[in-house]
Amino acid sequence: MQSPSIKPRLSFWQLWNMSFGFFGIQFGFALQNTNTSRIFATLGAGADDLPLFWLAAPVTGLLVQPIIGYLSDNTWHPRWGRRRPFFFVGAVLASLALFLMPNSSALWMAIAVLWLMDAAINVSMEPFRAFVGDKLDSSQQTTGFAMQTFFIGCGAVIASLLPYLFADVLGVSNVPVNGAIPDSVRYSFYAGGAAYFLAVMWTVLTANEIPPENLEAFRAERKPGLKHAIVEILGGFMSMPKTMVQLAFVQFFTWVALFAMWIYTTNAVADNVFGTADAQSAAFQEAGNWVGIMFAVYNGVSALAAFILPVFARATSRKFVHMVCLVIGGASLMSIMLIHNLNLLMLPMIGVGIAWASILTMPYAILAGALPAKRMGFYMGVFNFFIVIPQILSGLLLGFVTKHFFAGHTVSTVALGGASMVLAGVLTLFVHEHGAKRAALPDGAAKQAS
Repeated sequence: MQSPSIKPRLSFWQLWNMSFGFFGIQFGFALQNTNTSRIFATLGAGADDLPLFWLAAPVTGLLVQPIIGYLSDNTWHPRWGRRRPFFFVGAVLASLALFLMPNSSALWMAIAVLWLMDAAINVSMEPFRAFVGDKLDSSQQTTGFAMQTFFIGCGAVIASLLPYLFADVLGVSNVPVNGAIPDSVRYSFYAGGAAYFLAVMWTVLTANEIPPENLEAFRAERKPGLKHAIVEILGGFMSMPKTMVQLAFVQFFTWVALFAMWIYTTNAVADNVFGTADAQSAAFQEAGNWVGIMFAVYNGVSALAAFILPVFARATSRKFVHMVCLVIGGASLMSIMLIHNLNLLMLPMIGVGIAWASILTMPYAILAGALPAKRMGFYMGVFNFFIVIPQILSGLLLGFVTKHFFAGHTVSTVALGGASMVLAGVLTLFVHEHGAKRAALPDGAAKQAS
């Protein structure tokens, strides 16, 4: 039986197979991030209420990810392994939600399906982060997270472009009829649901897992059950590694920025460029398609940057690279309020894409080196608290801020998010990077140093 303490270096195609599921998962996230506000607005939601309706996403993450991380740590199936059962269950439920979402006939229905969708996506996504820690030696972990980021970028590019492709290339209707979701959006979600399931199943069927070093001892020590999971999760906050606490502040301000961008970019572009706030108008729906192109650009940039950033990280450090990327991304978001030309809107998306590549790679690579191997899934789940808590607070406050401080101009809220991301970059300088010297070595040298 292979000892988990001796992890073989994986080939390119092994890294490809274990990460390919993220290609499908990102169809779910990208369609959600790009189109949820558009769907809510089409069904009658006002701009001030959008953050509250979006609360479904972070709240489900808050509840689901730590529990799934804990349960997957304490799972071992002779055939399916530790993480893959969760990949499969999440894929089935998320694909179902993607088929249901564009068929919502009322606002409450769309909100309910968003809860299901986000919970299901989290069930399959959280174990993917721990999967890297399970299977890869520290010298390959940054590459492993970068491979995930590459697939996240590729999946998001295609998913974000789907409404535009269906409407402008295939001629599918892009206009709501009797308040219903446009056909271009519905067909996009159908395609996304199929891609989600097939991509995750590719990883389930082609990637193997390393069994516990002593299977009998593992079975004797594990304490499955939801009650014990909750007790352990709450207790985990008292035993977080120092690096994790420091990264928590970085994550907080980073995800305030991202949440503001995802919620308000469609409304901001419609108002600031197209000059409309009427969600039933053709101009508003065209703005929604254009935002899909914008989001495709930043995700495409992130896919390319995913393999470049580790090179800079080895030459400097992971935290330095993350700091620079966050400052670039924040400044780019702030610049959107100054742009009134559609084509120029692509420029800040380049900077956002650079930041997004780092957000999906560097914090997890920094964190993985500071976590005990036996509790990788658990701590990755707890780490998610510092992604969802800022989103919950943003959901409660951004609508008020937009209405009372920015006179309803959502582009100003997007710029506020940019300032928050710059602050996150500054806070990165205070993070202690465990084994920084070792991480800065080339992959082969890093392995020898161990």
